[in-house]
Amino acid sequence: MPKVTINGKEFDAPEGVNLIQAAEMMGMEIPHYCYHPALSVVGNCRMCLVEVEKMPKLQIACNTRVADGMVVHTDNERVKAAQRAVLEFLLINHPIDCPVCDQAGECKLQDYYMDYDRQGSRFPLGKKNKKGKAIDIGRDVMLDQERCILCARCTRFLDEVTHTSELAIFERGDHNRIDTYPGRKLNNNYAGNIVDICPVGALTEKDFRFRMRVWYLHRTPSVCAGCERGCAIDIYENHGKLYRYKPRHNPLVNGYWMCDEGRHSFKTLQTERRLTRALHQSGEHLVPESFSAAIRRAADAIRKCGEAHGARAIGALVGAQATNEEIFALKTFMTDVIGSDMIGAMSYTPPGLSGDDDLLIRANKNPNTRGLIAQGIALDGLERLGQAVASGQLKLLIALRADAVRALGEAEFVKRFGPLDYLIVFDTDACETAQMANQVIPIAAYPELEGTFTNFQGVVQRLYRAVDPPGEAKPAIEALTDLGMVLDQVERPQTAERIFAEIAAREPAFAGLDFNKLGHNGMKLANA
Repeated sequence: MPKVTINGKEFDAPEGVNLIQAAEMMGMEIPHYCYHPALSVVGNCRMCLVEVEKMPKLQIACNTRVADGMVVHTDNERVKAAQRAVLEFLLINHPIDCPVCDQAGECKLQDYYMDYDRQGSRFPLGKKNKKGKAIDIGRDVMLDQERCILCARCTRFLDEVTHTSELAIFERGDHNRIDTYPGRKLNNNYAGNIVDICPVGALTEKDFRFRMRVWYLHRTPSVCAGCERGCAIDIYENHGKLYRYKPRHNPLVNGYWMCDEGRHSFKTLQTERRLTRALHQSGEHLVPESFSAAIRRAADAIRKCGEAHGARAIGALVGAQATNEEIFALKTFMTDVIGSDMIGAMSYTPPGLSGDDDLLIRANKNPNTRGLIAQGIALDGLERLGQAVASGQLKLLIALRADAVRALGEAEFVKRFGPLDYLIVFDTDACETAQMANQVIPIAAYPELEGTFTNFQGVVQRLYRAVDPPGEAKPAIEALTDLGMVLDQVERPQTAERIFAEIAAREPAFAGLDFNKLGHNGMKLANA
């Protein structure tokens, strides 16, 4: 490994890394705009200039690879003078938009000005070039050409990652501007990523514009539940309300990117359909009751069914939206509390949604299909349990995150499951199956709980609780534990960490995994 000295500190750098990466490994920052680790190096912003001993001129750190014996200075007066000059050049025509700019608080132009410049402008305000402002360039992105510093991250992303090339740099000199090609709009499925990588306020998200200042937002690492890819994300919330999802770098899953479908999927978790109270059937209507009363009512129905028809008259259907811990909790509830092996799974994707592509999007819109399979639960639950109902064996069904009515259609559902004596639904919102249930128990959505998903490649990733569930909703594993406690008075684990430990001990595919060692990138199943 090459020995590199940066600002007097010696470091064994990995072969082939550039000076920006080497400095970052040493806990130092070399300021930069145009460089991005997932894009080609163009070296056009000049913000990363550093002094390398024995070289006559300052070098751009983004395109200078480490070499054995290299001695680098990133903070001497020569470098500082260059940084001030670059920032002054970038700010010559920049508008004074900071008070109204959505990038305020996340803007590298603001940050670097305070860290490396702090000098007054020598260019009169009235002499600045005027360019386009608040231009709708398509999909969910607004362009402000005056704020652009021409780092070319956006054009490189569209050329190199999506290969759609909607944007380009037009004109010359200080009239340079980013714009779409004539007659084209930015309409690819990954357009939001150019907002993420824009270091200034030139590209902003329509959906987030003017909704919340970023310094009021709290960030929590999590996993997108939009498809079986399971992109690593950061959830941004304030006072329990979700405002945006951003991709989080995970080399095992999604790299630096995420699709726009997943980016905006949080909106479905904050609709009027969210369940905040338990419901039970009274005549032709579902009426609210307390959570504790609902658990007692469900336990009473299960007890009576078991006494009248036997344990195998009670079945469970779990959807691939459930976490690994919820699947295991339901599975052990059925075997250890009920004494029934009548459990099946479903993995349903509504028609009309996007299919697989060459980047990230998967046609299967369920985040944990692989987790169901890894725990040995077959995906033929609708068929097998429907046959058990038709034969008269199955009398009571527990559905956990499984909207069977939507999957089958109302008429087919009634045909297959209409003869049931009792239907208990654990779900987050008033889905079609919940509306036909005898009892509905509200549970937390994935940003509201701790747990794990297993993506289609077998990568197990952690979910961290970002917000509290609304109303009386609880994490499903807690609700199932409460129900089991009422039925047999046995105390069971009700935290994701403890349940995951049992999964690792009892399910061969999860052998060797540790909940607290999954980290932010996750780990692969034993057989993946």
